[in-house]
Amino acid sequence: MKATVKSLIGAALLAAGRPLRAAELGKLLDMSEAQARAQIEAYAADLARAELGFLVEEVAGGFRLVVPPALAQQLAPLLSPPPLPGLSGAALEVLAVIAYRQPVTRAEIEAMRGGSASTVITLQERELIKVVGRADAVGQPLLYATTERFLLEFGLRDVRDLPPLQAEGAEFSQLLRG
Repeated sequence: MKATVKSLIGAALLAAGRPLRAAELGKLLDMSEAQARAQIEAYAADLARAELGFLVEEVAGGFRLVVPPALAQQLAPLLSPPPLPGLSGAALEVLAVIAYRQPVTRAEIEAMRGGSASTVITLQERELIKVVGRADAVGQPLLYATTERFLLEFGLRDVRDLPPLQAEGAEFSQLLRG
């Protein structure tokens, strides 16, 4: 039995357990990245039309299969717990500063917050931020930026998808998925 392109795409997205980039799928399917992207988009449209209980989501530079948000409430007892339990308000503030101002030093974070940035360690342990270099300043302080895990946890393709800072009533914590 020869698998169709659509069945291979679906199987690959399910089996990978992580977002797959169009280039990876293209290599697997022996086609260009642009052709793979077009095939993924066609597969996503077919899934959405058929209402089979899955959607293709573009996140963190790749594609993955997800449960449609409309079904998540009903499936809550079966779903794993939210991946980011217990992030404090301070941790979310530090994460927001890093997300919007990256790369940024700890001193810059503390200056923007008007307080300690001690939650940097917690955010690193949860793999939401990472050290991306050193600033060209006295003492060469570490520079922090968000990670691919951050994009996954917040359902973002990249940091350009963050909501505008001026969005009225928007809170960074409301972006958390779970």
